[in-house]
Amino acid sequence: MSPVQTLRDIVRDDLPVLTPEMPIRRAVALLIEERGAAGAVLDEGGVLQGILSQKDCFRPALNASYYQEWKGTVADFMTVDVMTLSATADIATAAEAFLNHPHRVFPVLDGEQFVGMLRRSDLLRVLVGLS
Repeated sequence: MSPVQTLRDIVRDDLPVLTPEMPIRRAVALLIEERGAAGAVLDEGGVLQGILSQKDCFRPALNASYYQEWKGTVADFMTVDVMTLSATADIATAAEAFLNHPHRVFPVLDGEQFVGMLRRSDLLRVLVGLS
C-alpha cells in the first residue's frame, strides 16, 4: 500500500461539479459524459449543498421520456442530506464508510469547504497499490 496519509491525498477533484440552478438536463448529460456516479452540488462559495446521483436523475429522465420535455433544476432533484468524509480522515476510515453504507461516492470536505469526491474504485485502487 502507498504511503497515503489522508483522503486529501487521493480525492478526485476532476469529477462533475454542479450548481443548484443548473438545468437538470445539463446535469444529467454531464454525469453521463463524465461517467460519474454522482456530482457535487456547490454554491457560489464552494460550500456543498448536496449531491446529484445517477439514481436522483431517473425521475426527471423518466418524466422527460414520457412528456418529451425536461423540467427543473438540480435543486429540484438533488439529495441534500449527504454523508461526507473529512479531508483529514485516513483511508481506513473511508474504507469503513464504504463497507457500512451503500454509497458509491462520498464528498470530501475540509471544514465546510468542498475538496473533491472519493469513489469506491479510487479507494480500492489505493488499497491494492495500483495508484
